[in-house]
Amino acid sequence: MAAVAESVRVPPPRESTAAKIGRTVAKSPLQILLVVIGLLWLVPTIGLFITSILPRSEITTTGWWRVFAHPSLATFSNYSTLFHQAGLTSALETTAIIAVGNTALVVVVGALAGYAFAWLEFPGRDWIFIGVIALLVVPIQMALIPIFSLYNHLHLFDTLLGLILFHTAFGLPFAIFLLRNFFIGIPKDVFESARIDGASELRIFVRLVLPLGLPAIASLSIFQFLWTWNDLIISLTFNVNTITYWIFGQLRQFSTSTDIIAPASFLSLIVPLVIFFAFQRYFVQGLLAGSVK
Repeated sequence: MAAVAESVRVPPPRESTAAKIGRTVAKSPLQILLVVIGLLWLVPTIGLFITSILPRSEITTTGWWRVFAHPSLATFSNYSTLFHQAGLTSALETTAIIAVGNTALVVVVGALAGYAFAWLEFPGRDWIFIGVIALLVVPIQMALIPIFSLYNHLHLFDTLLGLILFHTAFGLPFAIFLLRNFFIGIPKDVFESARIDGASELRIFVRLVLPLGLPAIASLSIFQFLWTWNDLIISLTFNVNTITYWIFGQLRQFSTSTDIIAPASFLSLIVPLVIFFAFQRYFVQGLLAGSVK
């Protein structure tokens, strides 16, 4: 009888052309508004890029929008000059080492701690997790002077390791919170089946938790990398030549060198954008999963 009912099921009526047009018209104002907002958000980036390819004489006398009327003004000589500036290559390498190093540490330690808070039983687990959540509200500025003093005693001031550890310490509370909330949503039956088969906790973590938690880990990696790459205040405090520190130094010494500052700023912008677009398919899924538990 079920097969007969299935065979005589009436298909849903097809939507008329007028209904499709009406639905499209109804959504048009919202879509137009979103497009306008998106374009407004892009204006500063477009302006920065056009400024970076204009000669210095044009930057100081006219606006960047003049290039639309005179495309011949555009030149990439600023980028050629940029890479001959002392310290730029070193600043990019330093920033990459710090960003990648602390992101890897935050992901590894945060994933281990998140799994422990989600699925392992130990004394004081809930209270310790509440303490981790409380650390999220601690402003980073409060720790600059105490850590500055500590680093002087430990000889970590003005070192890459010191900056990596500082970023790791302030990135871990959010990492643990995000990953714990994601891991706790994994069905408990998965872990029980693995333990019945004789899998150790480490094997469960590596073979099950990490693959299933990839969306949250990717989201966390994007957050941590962007935060570290764009940091200025910590680099200034601990006197480490990152890309933002280098650009700030150019601004202090040569306040009119827009032909150097603009391409350097756009170059600094490109790397985080590449990282974001590379992992964007995991971003929303991981972020939402870690925020609703």
